[in-house]
Amino acid sequence: MEVQETRVQTDRVLTIPNILSMARLVGVPVFLWLILWPEFGGPKADGWALLVLALSGVSDYLDGKLARRWNQISSLGRILDPAADRLYILSTLVGLTWREILPLWLTAALVARELMLLVAVGFLGRHGYGPPQVNFLGKAATFNLMYAFPLLLLSEGSGWLHTLAAVFGWAFAGWGTALYWWAGILYVVQVRRIIRADATAD
Repeated sequence: MEVQETRVQTDRVLTIPNILSMARLVGVPVFLWLILWPEFGGPKADGWALLVLALSGVSDYLDGKLARRWNQISSLGRILDPAADRLYILSTLVGLTWREILPLWLTAALVARELMLLVAVGFLGRHGYGPPQVNFLGKAATFNLMYAFPLLLLSEGSGWLHTLAAVFGWAFAGWGTALYWWAGILYVVQVRRIIRADATAD
């Protein structure tokens, strides 16, 4: 189901929601460095990596909420928000797969979905259209994965807390992956309809 946005969009760049999205983007390389530091001889910094990931989740919630409440929905924000989501997911996939916390098949499934959407956006661009708005299902999938990844990172270790984190982490990962693909397929169907309507109009 497509999220319908009825509020007026603005071309302003320096809005609070956009600044939050930019801060999330800056946090991507910081998070990746923290999670991979032990692999290059550095100390284990999983706690700091979890903190960065948690802050990104809070800012992801706030930027959309504040944009709607303060009528600061912008064209730039529509690009920055999903870009930050995808970069956090991809950087987390790289880090957790490198550390063998995530299996390669799960990483491949999520990356394949991103490649599918990249092709779909390319087709839209060739017909003169920008990317459609993020739908509710895609947001739900992202939230599931953003819960799954820190829990799976926390599952590294022994004890009841780590075991509990593994159980909930894999549950969120399963739901998130399924929803991620479902949202991607709906996105491709939407792109196909747009292109078909464009061809019919010609």
